[in-house]
Amino acid sequence: MNDRIRTDIAHNARVWNYWLGGKDNYPVDRAVGDQVTGFYPSIGEVARADRAFLGRAVTFLAEDAGVRQFLDIGTGLPTADNTHEVAQRSAPDARIVYVDNDPIVLTHARALLTSAPEGVTEYVDADAHDPEKILAAAGATLDLSRPVAVMMLGILNFVLDTAEARSIVRTLMDAVPSGSHLVLTHPTLEPELGGEGNKAAMAFWNENATPPITARSRAEFASFFDGLDLLEPGILSCSRWRATDQDAPVVAQFGAVGRKP
Repeated sequence: MNDRIRTDIAHNARVWNYWLGGKDNYPVDRAVGDQVTGFYPSIGEVARADRAFLGRAVTFLAEDAGVRQFLDIGTGLPTADNTHEVAQRSAPDARIVYVDNDPIVLTHARALLTSAPEGVTEYVDADAHDPEKILAAAGATLDLSRPVAVMMLGILNFVLDTAEARSIVRTLMDAVPSGSHLVLTHPTLEPELGGEGNKAAMAFWNENATPPITARSRAEFASFFDGLDLLEPGILSCSRWRATDQDAPVVAQFGAVGRKP
């Protein structure tokens, strides 16, 4: 087994996999996942809503916005309807680069992230804290002179310093041209989205799992889109963003897509 894989402490990618009903997790992940659910019973809904948001956002970008290149940072463990599957369903020639630094994600990504013959899927072992490394590696597969959808779903919450998180986003978006898009989701404590329950759950997580996590306000989340045009309907609970069911339960996870002018 890869000596970087820790089975004695819960890890986000595996706990998220557990909440989504997957089997790529260990007893410690399930135990922490159940404890977090005890603090915040809707966390499973958050995981499923985040995944459904990914599907809607990628479908929109591939079908309506004509995007053919996707840089998915913080991939997590492969499940159903991964970015390349959604994108290539609409655009078989789409090129996708996944980025994660969890060794168990790396192991599964190499085995499972295949591509339509017309397109390309690649995986980069890199940390979201190192956007220059990500861009250098992604440039071997993506043409960074053409529009790219930069996707960071539930990943900036692991960058604890907000100024650093903004700098990461700015570095990535400065490297891609007009017509590129930024796709984000992020947890919040804001009561309008039912985020109060996140506080105890996040405190427990930070004491018992890795990596540590933080929530952000609407204003902080909006600041990641500085210099970009927010697409309609703006910043919402990710469960409601361009959802056909506008009565879907609100979850304490912002979702939005911005376009680089």
